[in-house]
Amino acid sequence: MTDRLTLALAQINPTVGDVAGNAARIRAARKEAASAGADLVIFGELAITGYPPEDLVLKHSFMDHVDEVVAALAKETGDGGPGILLGAPRVEDGRLYNAALLLDGGAIAAMVFKHDLPNYSVFDEKRIFTPGPLPEPVDFRGVKLGVLVCEDMWSPEPPAHLRAGGAEILVVVNGSPFERGKHDTRRELAADRVGETHLPLVYVNQVGGQDELVFDGACFVLDGGGELKHQTPCWRENVSLTEWEKEEQGWRCTQNICAENEDPLAAIYQALVLGLRDYVEKNGFPGVLVGLSGGVDSALSTAIAADALGADKVHCVMMPSPYTSAESLEDATAVAEMLGVRLDEIAIAPAMESFGSMLKDAFEGRDADTTEENIQARSRGIALMALSNKFGHMVLSTGNKSEMSVGYATLYGDLCGGFSVLKDVYKTTVFALSRTRNEGRPANAKGPDGPVMPERVITKPPSAELKPNQKDEDSLPPYEELDAILKGLVEKDLGVEAVTARGHDRATVERIWGMLLGAEYKRRQAPPGVRVSPRAFGRDRRYPITNRFEDGT
Repeated sequence: MTDRLTLALAQINPTVGDVAGNAARIRAARKEAASAGADLVIFGELAITGYPPEDLVLKHSFMDHVDEVVAALAKETGDGGPGILLGAPRVEDGRLYNAALLLDGGAIAAMVFKHDLPNYSVFDEKRIFTPGPLPEPVDFRGVKLGVLVCEDMWSPEPPAHLRAGGAEILVVVNGSPFERGKHDTRRELAADRVGETHLPLVYVNQVGGQDELVFDGACFVLDGGGELKHQTPCWRENVSLTEWEKEEQGWRCTQNICAENEDPLAAIYQALVLGLRDYVEKNGFPGVLVGLSGGVDSALSTAIAADALGADKVHCVMMPSPYTSAESLEDATAVAEMLGVRLDEIAIAPAMESFGSMLKDAFEGRDADTTEENIQARSRGIALMALSNKFGHMVLSTGNKSEMSVGYATLYGDLCGGFSVLKDVYKTTVFALSRTRNEGRPANAKGPDGPVMPERVITKPPSAELKPNQKDEDSLPPYEELDAILKGLVEKDLGVEAVTARGHDRATVERIWGMLLGAEYKRRQAPPGVRVSPRAFGRDRRYPITNRFEDGT
């Protein structure tokens, strides 16, 4: 009878669609775990394909490849080494399932199909997968494991069914994206399931960026009393071993090794760094190109890029107009020097003059307005895209969530680019992150030690500098007020009346609501960006562009 068990938690960074590459990562993790004496290596949800694979799994040739690679991995477990528990899509009886496969003894020893398919927020698994039956325990070398696939831990029924079937340890394989507060949510839900079943729980999550999603890892183990016994470091690949003993009251994880919990701002910064790094590297870009204006958004975006990729892969361009202040020129230069990145200067005045001359007759009799301001932004966009085309670096858009919400950005101008690292970061958080980064370099960052921008970049009044003496607050409420209103309208989906009741001026709330709806067509054409909030633009919040709803309540 087995009374000792060594479970390895493999926190890996798969790439969607790279089945062979993901299998290589699985093999490497198994080899590392085997050398340390592991009995079973546990990987995340759909680890073989990367998560989320979206419509790739509907392609027959893709699924054939998955089956071949899984069969090869299963055969390799006949070597007497540790077994493998991993997530993989699986077709059975003509139906496609999100499965957890137990590979052991040279074969697929057991399969568990995800029962509760999420269909909210960034998830739309019901569109692709068939829900499986309530899971049954699987036998691994004399131990009954209650295997759950991600969402199946979020409700009491699947774990209770496993407990009733004789499960001894709950094992959850996950593809759980990061968002603010998600660590606490996962832990609380896991503790609830432990409290209901009185079974210890092993939680394994993937790490890495996939388009707009970023995964933090943060694997953990709770004992049968809900106590945290093990926690892995976030944001990097890791194979960690947990030792188990069977006692009279059941299985117990014998060690207590836990990585420190992160400060919330530090976690957001790490998410932005990892999300950008993986987007650039997994898509094969040699680096990024940033329009460095001397403002806080472009300074923070450049710092994140340097931390993600290294200063040598970040090329910045200052594109002054006649309205660009001497302070902005000085600050952009200082940021580039502090980060050690390349900075070139390309003045856009010739482009402004050319467009003015070209459009003079067409605009005759019309006063200058935002049209001429937008021409400046689009001239900068053309210059950046030309440099990108010529040298291959991806343009990194620098707009933040506050601006994206109300349309305070120029379509085909500062909205152009391949990725927007601050897309889900409100302006007030931009300020906070900038101060945090100035206080010290985060772990795993490739940028320099010390401050990365002058204090003046953070404290000076934000301005687009598209006309004389322009300030953002000429057109918008103060950012503290704007962001508070937006969090109510966007993340809480509250109506005008409810947001007003939180202490805001009704006319201001109504104006922001109108701007939010009116900017939907811009957001649809904006680049993707890292998701760090519970409700980001893109996969989360899906509003119609053509929309005549007027929220007067």
